[in-house]
Amino acid sequence: MKFFIDTANLAQIKEANDLGILDGVTTNPSLMAKEGISGEAAIHQHYKTICDLVDGDISAEVLGTTFDEIVAEGKVLAALDPNIVVKVPMIKDGIKAIKWFTDNGIKTNCTLIFSAGQAILAAKAGATYVSPFIGRIDDSGWDGVQLIKQIAEIYAIQGFETQILAASIRNANHIIACAEAGADVCTCPLDSILALLKHPLTDIGLAKFLEDAKKLG
Repeated sequence: MKFFIDTANLAQIKEANDLGILDGVTTNPSLMAKEGISGEAAIHQHYKTICDLVDGDISAEVLGTTFDEIVAEGKVLAALDPNIVVKVPMIKDGIKAIKWFTDNGIKTNCTLIFSAGQAILAAKAGATYVSPFIGRIDDSGWDGVQLIKQIAEIYAIQGFETQILAASIRNANHIIACAEAGADVCTCPLDSILALLKHPLTDIGLAKFLEDAKKLG
């Protein structure tokens, strides 16, 4: 399973990349705003900086909601760097735009996926990735990880090549559950990735080794 970090914070991206396990980055307008980045030129420059830091797919989200707007904006984003993946919302014109991008060799990430039906449509249009928001699904009283499993089973049966990118990850257990359910990628905050490192028995064992090492002089 690939690991993407879900942030626009350059320090966090660098820290995750320095671990040697980072495969890509996902961002959105909210994450950009959180870093105080606004205006088309500044946002585009930030994407370029991220692409320079990470050798992997970088999802850059469009703001338009009509076919013409999505395509026009997506072409500009895709031209910033070969690793840019155009992030498109799961709406009718979004699906039409994904098909256009697919036919023109531009990678896409269909975002705001909340059902298997939506994931099927995105795959049929040729999306490179689909992003089910499992944390938000859990918040609504449904099982987000179960949706990952359902999509994975459908894609395997139908032979779809679209990758399942588990999004809205809330904790380390979400990451593990998504890996078990068949997600191809998970995108999550740095804290969730770092939480995978931790286990109390590891801490106890390390303390014991260090104590014994001191006794050996």
